[in-house]
Parts: sequence; structure tokens; C-alpha cells
Amino acid sequence: MPRGKHTAMIDTVVIATDGSESVGRAVDVALDVAARFDAAVHALYVLEASDVESAPDEVRTDMRDALEERGKDAVSAVADRADVSVTTAVRAGRPPAEISQYARDVDADAVATGTRGRHGENRFLIGSVAERVVRTCPVPVLTVRQLADTDAEQTTA
Repeated sequence: MPRGKHTAMIDTVVIATDGSESVGRAVDVALDVAARFDAAVHALYVLEASDVESAPDEVRTDMRDALEERGKDAVSAVADRADVSVTTAVRAGRPPAEISQYARDVDADAVATGTRGRHGENRFLIGSVAERVVRTCPVPVLTVRQLADTDAEQTTA
């Protein structure tokens, strides 16, 4: 098959971001995949509803506002890295369920996510959110791990 010709079509890519540095490589890889297929790009941030619900009543509104602002910043950062228009969304709920539902809602062909985020930088296990998305999402999920400094040096040498 000639290089550059693709038999599988990817029309819509959802990039799930938590705004952490470790998702940066996943964003770059997902944007590259989207560019190769001339696909629409969606950036999604899901604020953990239980974080807000478990907060004391007197700070709950401020906490929700702060998390929504963090979400807007996270999806804007994805849009800023893209050479194409990016549809952005911030949702509240359980991240794995919301990511899967959003993929259904926009008829996504693929979801991309980092393997480690803000909640636990465990080098040996895929992030719990990413793991659950892989198991429950109705479309293929591209998980991209952030390279350690030594890995990055080896790939550029």
C-alpha cells in the first residue's frame, strides 16, 4: 500500500486531558494522528464530581468554579497546540464514564489519553482513569505514556 494512503478512516478524535504535564505527549501524538486523517479534534476535560460533592458546603461553589476554570485552561492548552480548530468541552462526573459517553455523543472514531495524570505518578501501572477508559470506551483508545528524561534522550540520539 502506498505511504500516506489509509484504509481505516478516523474522522473524529477525542483528546481526554487533565491539564497535567504528563498528558502533553499524548496531545502531540493525538494531534498528529488527527492531522494524518484530516480528522476533527475534540478536547475534553472531566472534573471529578465526587471531589466537589465531598467538599464542605461553604467551599463547594468556589471549588467547582476553580475546577471548571482548570478544565477550561486544560482544553484551551490543547487547542493552542493544534493547527486546526478544536472543539472543547468541560464536563462533570466520573471521568471514565464521561469520556466514554462523550465519545459516543460526538461519534468519535478514537480517544487519546495519557497514562498518568495528576492523581498518582505511578511508573508501573497505567493510570486508573486511562485503564477504565480502555476497558469501557466503545471506540479504540490510544494511550500514550510520557517519556522519562532518559527515554527522551535515547529517542533523540
